[in-house]
Amino acid sequence: MKKVCAVLLSVILVLCLGFTAEGKTEKIKFNNPDFIRGMDVSSVLSLEKAGVSFADKNGNRNELFRILARNGVNYIRVRVWNDPYNSAGNGYGGGNCDVNAAATIGRRAAQYGMKLLVDFHYSDFWADPAAQKAPKAWAQLTLAQKCTAVKEFTLSSLKTIKAAGADVGMVQVGNETNSGIAGESNYDTFPQIFSAGSEAVREFDSNCLVAVHFTNPNNADTMKWYAKLLDEHKVDYDVFASSYYPNIHGSLENLTEVFTHISKTYGKYTMVAETSYPYTLGDTDGFGNLISEGSGSDAPDMLWDYSPDGQAEEVRAVMNAVNNVPDGKGLGMFYWEGAWITVGDTTGLSGNALTEQWKKNSAVWEKYGCGWASSYSAEYDPDNAGKWYGGSSVDNQAFFDAQGKALPSLSVFRDVFYTHGDVDRDGELTVADATAIQRYIVALESFDNLQLGLADFNDDGVIDVMDATAIQRFLVGLQ
Repeated sequence: MKKVCAVLLSVILVLCLGFTAEGKTEKIKFNNPDFIRGMDVSSVLSLEKAGVSFADKNGNRNELFRILARNGVNYIRVRVWNDPYNSAGNGYGGGNCDVNAAATIGRRAAQYGMKLLVDFHYSDFWADPAAQKAPKAWAQLTLAQKCTAVKEFTLSSLKTIKAAGADVGMVQVGNETNSGIAGESNYDTFPQIFSAGSEAVREFDSNCLVAVHFTNPNNADTMKWYAKLLDEHKVDYDVFASSYYPNIHGSLENLTEVFTHISKTYGKYTMVAETSYPYTLGDTDGFGNLISEGSGSDAPDMLWDYSPDGQAEEVRAVMNAVNNVPDGKGLGMFYWEGAWITVGDTTGLSGNALTEQWKKNSAVWEKYGCGWASSYSAEYDPDNAGKWYGGSSVDNQAFFDAQGKALPSLSVFRDVFYTHGDVDRDGELTVADATAIQRYIVALESFDNLQLGLADFNDDGVIDVMDATAIQRFLVGLQ
């Protein structure tokens, strides 16, 4: 009788209050219960120094990591450069991502329950398929000396990051290492750099995963050859990671096939270490974007709309492609620099107004290192960054608009894994969830950050009786 009365009371309540819940991203049935839904936010400290702040999708200003955790992000990735400063101490830009910055970011991520992937570039600035330059301090070292330096730098850096309070769960030894690593480009020798980094990670924490990172999965045979090379040189690692950008890296079906071959042949986990997608083709800081109208936007595998919905669909599709690797060997996905927004909005400006705002932005990029490169990088990289330095080239691929307000697409990290409102995370939305919310409201139950995001069922930014009521309406078929 008590149960009947409770249901009738619920029906009366929901009839008195009208709600409509917005549509949610379709869930994925993940084969790996620990699937990583991660984001790289390496530039955040430099952005904050430049005055950038972040808000949830209701416009409430808050800590970036709190916003990410409430939207289902469970892992943070941060790059580490050895010495991203010139001889006068001026930062190269790109976030000036040294060990101390990584430690700060790792501590803040851990405060909201997120693990950290430390991405060692073994360079003083960007390392990618076109550039694998040794740090200044290692330029004249022999291979044996460089291996020693790699191990010592990796181990000491990880100790510093952990001491700051970070929860280090994975370490990446190299970044997009197709052409080499730390200045080594001989395929018979650069695997020794991987091994030196791996030895440091194992000594630091035997439970910490070691990842290697390549790119261009569209060249399937080459990617498989890299995995074979690592096996032949007995490199000790756990995760074979690749970047996947749909404008240049082919189909997701091909990505799954490459990962499946590697996981089945060598028993490794596989992971997308970087992906991103534009929510608009517009620019907001006066510095050209990597993908814009007529530049990358018409590539055959750019299959989704240039909108927040399209951005969310791309993220879900990439996660699904990794999840399709058999036997739970698809470990997860990281979105690259999902908070790298502009520091001075130029939307709608033209003529003198645009010129003046661009000058202001340029001064901020130089001072705080919040553009992709500063002019000071010319000392280390004169032929590229030293010529083409400037602002963010991915501000239109962030999950926040130019004012730092979260886009609705950010919740994809939560909604692919959890049913909205399922605060007890048992996989079902039931009256127990509504009851838990009611208990939370009267301080009889506590929620972690993810539960707080799940509990805001009507997405108004506040957890109150209306969320519990909306769940009850849904359960009796009225919503």
